[in-house]
Amino acid sequence: MNVFDKRGLDLSNGLEDVPVLCEELTSCPTFQYCSDNIQGPGCTTDPSEVSLPGCSCLLRSCCTESCLCLQTYGQAYDGAGTLLNLSRADSGYCSPVFECNALCTCSDACSNRVVQRGLQLRLEVYRTMNRGWGARTLQRIPRGTFVCEYAGEVISFEEARRRQLAQSSEENNYIIAVREHAGTGSVTETFVDPAQVGNVGRFLNHSCQPNLIMLPVRVHSVIPRLALFAERDIDAHEELTFDYSGGHGNQRPAELLPTQSGAAAQASRTDSLQRKACHCGANDCTHFLPLDLSVLS
Repeated sequence: MNVFDKRGLDLSNGLEDVPVLCEELTSCPTFQYCSDNIQGPGCTTDPSEVSLPGCSCLLRSCCTESCLCLQTYGQAYDGAGTLLNLSRADSGYCSPVFECNALCTCSDACSNRVVQRGLQLRLEVYRTMNRGWGARTLQRIPRGTFVCEYAGEVISFEEARRRQLAQSSEENNYIIAVREHAGTGSVTETFVDPAQVGNVGRFLNHSCQPNLIMLPVRVHSVIPRLALFAERDIDAHEELTFDYSGGHGNQRPAELLPTQSGAAAQASRTDSLQRKACHCGANDCTHFLPLDLSVLS
């Protein structure tokens, strides 16, 4: 049974610490709500399995001088849990983000525990004017604040390809492919699909001038959580958006944008996949939603 809130019904059914409101719950798309990633077809690692080492800090909050996690991976957040070095993330390059995990002896209040605390903001799912469902914030969000995850089934490349090819042109493609580059030739790929099992992140629309930025954050597992942070100060009742291509504004990763001739050649083999119009309304809108054809190679 859905949990009631003074503004409506909780879309998360109590799985989030803060209710996810929906103005039209009876007509909301049918899916299974999950607050964290789950293991899907082809995924050989359980995302909930604790597989990373922990620190032995006994302080309420870890400090760089004594914490093995911070010494190994660097400090990602300030004392208030705000993301540091956001400007580097804007440029398309950022240091790996690792949080303290279940094996760490620091307290749950440690400033290096942010994404794992889950949703802490009041969000609402609603119908937009011309882009179907969307999500907006009911409170002001300062720049660098963690907003929500893009959670769902973690699947293999083969399963992502199968699902995308099986879709009709009318269906929405929720699959996000994240590629992390660590040195020459070292690429880690993560595929997340929240179409059938997902969280509030599945309702976030694309924008060519987004107010959120996605970063892979590792907590307990080697499988990253796809965390969305405020790229700028966001006003209450503003729609939350991110760049589906993983870029910043119109600076998109080249690997996600094949050349026009390459896209045409690929489209000839995948007639059901059509470039969908972008209605974000940005001044520099590219007019089409990003399409990652590398999943079909």
